[in-house]
Amino acid sequence: MNIDFTLNDFSGPLDLLLHLIKESKMNIFDIQIEQITNQYLEYIEKMEQMNLTIASSYLVMASELIEMKSKLLLPRHEEENESEEEEDPRENLIQRLLEYQQYKEITKTLKEKENERHEVYTKPGENLSNYVEEHMIKNSDVSLDDLVDAFQKFLQRQKENRPLHTKVTTKEISIEERRRDIKKILKEHQKISFFKLFDVLTKEYVVVTFLTILEMAKKGELRITQENNFDEIMCEVNYE
Repeated sequence: MNIDFTLNDFSGPLDLLLHLIKESKMNIFDIQIEQITNQYLEYIEKMEQMNLTIASSYLVMASELIEMKSKLLLPRHEEENESEEEEDPRENLIQRLLEYQQYKEITKTLKEKENERHEVYTKPGENLSNYVEEHMIKNSDVSLDDLVDAFQKFLQRQKENRPLHTKVTTKEISIEERRRDIKKILKEHQKISFFKLFDVLTKEYVVVTFLTILEMAKKGELRITQENNFDEIMCEVNYE
């Protein structure tokens, strides 16, 4: 068997043994100790020829393999075989290899999960008050929280009166379309109730309309007012 790998290719003697078993297409439950020992010693010898420092764990494994090989080559006495079943010297090594193989597979899975996690980017936590300030409605005496609260109450009232239509339509409504519609309405009426802009009660239409009003308010294209607490919220043309 040609050996064309180096010490750095393996994390330890068990890793090397698993490689040799795989390359030899050997059953891990029926390791051919003589063959594996010869291949392992060939590897150690090559490392010595290259003047590479060999970890003591590799040398300890080499001595264990030589001992096992010797035991298996020794002739067995028939009387001993009849009286008691001799323990297979490979049993402990097989168990260690199986445990290491399982550990290696788990490590590989965890490494894949770690790599997947590195592809996910999360934004660090920030002060929510800063977020609110960045998204304040321009030129309005109504806060974003007030508008969201009013919108939620509006949806609740509509739900109690009759459910919003959920039929899927082929024509999608864009924010830009609703923006043009609302600008046309404001041009005609100058001032209109916030809730009257929701003239079609489909979920898609209601959501797009609400987002459009927020977008227009942020850009200063309309002004949202409320004269007194609990008064009706109004949308009007912003002349500023």
